[in-house]
Amino acid sequence: MNTTDLKLWGGAVGLVGAALIALTFEYPPVDTTQIGYRGTGMEQVSQPERVAALAAANTVPVALDQVEPSGTLAKDIYQNVQVLGDLDSDKFNRLMGAITEWVSPEQGCTYCHAEGEELSSDSLYTKVVARRMLQMNLDINSNWKDHVAGTGVTCYTCHRGQPVPANIWFNNPGPRTPAHAGNKAGQNMPSVVAGYSSLPFDPFTPFLENDSNIRVIGTTALPTGNLSSIKQTEWTYSLMFHMSGSLGVNCTYCHNTRSFAEWNQSSPQRATAQYGIQMVRDINDQYMNPLAGVFPANRLGPHGDVPKANCATCHQGANKPLLGVSMLPDYPELAGPATQ
Repeated sequence: MNTTDLKLWGGAVGLVGAALIALTFEYPPVDTTQIGYRGTGMEQVSQPERVAALAAANTVPVALDQVEPSGTLAKDIYQNVQVLGDLDSDKFNRLMGAITEWVSPEQGCTYCHAEGEELSSDSLYTKVVARRMLQMNLDINSNWKDHVAGTGVTCYTCHRGQPVPANIWFNNPGPRTPAHAGNKAGQNMPSVVAGYSSLPFDPFTPFLENDSNIRVIGTTALPTGNLSSIKQTEWTYSLMFHMSGSLGVNCTYCHNTRSFAEWNQSSPQRATAQYGIQMVRDINDQYMNPLAGVFPANRLGPHGDVPKANCATCHQGANKPLLGVSMLPDYPELAGPATQ
């Protein structure tokens, strides 16, 4: 085989290889939607296949049949009803049936009510936790409308038919490293939270449990009064990666590329997201952390902390949980007011 033949053969192999790669790794079709002014790069990119999968994963369960009021209150029929006791007893039972389907469809009522004991018994920790979660549900729908608007949430928003929501988190200091390896400062570990980058792998503790300052961009050309370091910036970017993945959007869903820091050039979704961060902090501090003495050891994290919420707990890859469908018209009892 002469040089010319070798070149032709090599070229043919290369073309075949490229064709096979194209067939095997064909980039899926994408759609783009402009959400801001032209030239600002504010557009959202979506894949039809992912949109279809997201729609299938966010199907709202069929509501239970409505019932006629019995004329008696739940607190007059049952003992130890600390939440929704003023609800009609038959409507109360309907809601309990719905919660069972949303949270423990396989375990049934005995997931919270101990078999062979009175319904009023608090012997199972799951009942104590469920009561507090019901109070949290009412609080969110009553007092966090700046984030959930009129759509609101139900137990199904997070649980999706599972006793433990799919997206929870625990305090994560990372694996122990030898002293000679230095301090990784919470970085340089592959983590889906940080977009598989070297960014810090636990942005939840400082921002979604503690009230650390997220803003790191100065308001002036010179760093006057802004002492934020590159390391602080990396923590903020890690949180932004989490939010982007949790909602299935890119940065320009909230921010204007001309100036990420400027609120008056941002989309309305940025304000909604800011209230969401505050809401998640409140959920973790007011409802989850106080349950530390209630959860058994097997439900706690490796460092003894309780499971907590983040953006993915509700959103699960959708910019609006359940793609914006509200379940409250079928279950107005959960719309509030909040009870403590």
